[in-house]
Amino acid sequence: MKQKEVHFIYEVYQSIKGLNKVDANLLETARSITATAYAPYSNFQVGAAALLANGEIVNGSNQENASFPVGLCAERVLISAISSFHPNTAIHTMAISYHNLNGESNHPISPCGICRQSLLEYESRLQHPIRLIMSGMEGKVFIIPNAAMLLPLSFTSDDLL
Repeated sequence: MKQKEVHFIYEVYQSIKGLNKVDANLLETARSITATAYAPYSNFQVGAAALLANGEIVNGSNQENASFPVGLCAERVLISAISSFHPNTAIHTMAISYHNLNGESNHPISPCGICRQSLLEYESRLQHPIRLIMSGMEGKVFIIPNAAMLLPLSFTSDDLL
C-alpha cells in the first residue's frame, strides 16, 4: 500500500479590512450583487464577481426555479456570462458572497460540487488559475489560490482520452 496526501492552503482574514484595495472592491461588488439574486425558495442570495485578465469585472447571482434542478448557482451564471461576453478570457480572481435572509451571513461559504467542477473546467480550458475570495456579508474572508484546490482527485478532460 502507498499513502498519499492532499494539501490545502488558504489565507484567512478577520474581515474585509485586511484585504488589499482590489480584493476588497471585488468582494464588496460580490456582496452588493447578492441583491440581484432570484432566491424566493431558499432565501439564500449568492453573488459572485470576477476580475478578468483583461481588467473587466463581471457579476452573477444565483437564479432559482420552482423546478429545483433548473436553478443556477451564482458561480455558474458568472462563468456563463464571461464565456458569452468575454470568450476565451481568463478569470484572475472571483469573489463569492451570500446573504442568508433566514439567518446570519457572517462566515465564508464554499462553492457547491457542480460549481467546483465548472470552475475547474474553466481553469483547465484557459490554463489559468482562478483565485477565489469567499466571505459572507461580514466576518472572516478566505482566499484560495486556485479553484482546483477545492476539488482534489477531480474528473477532467484527460479522463476522457
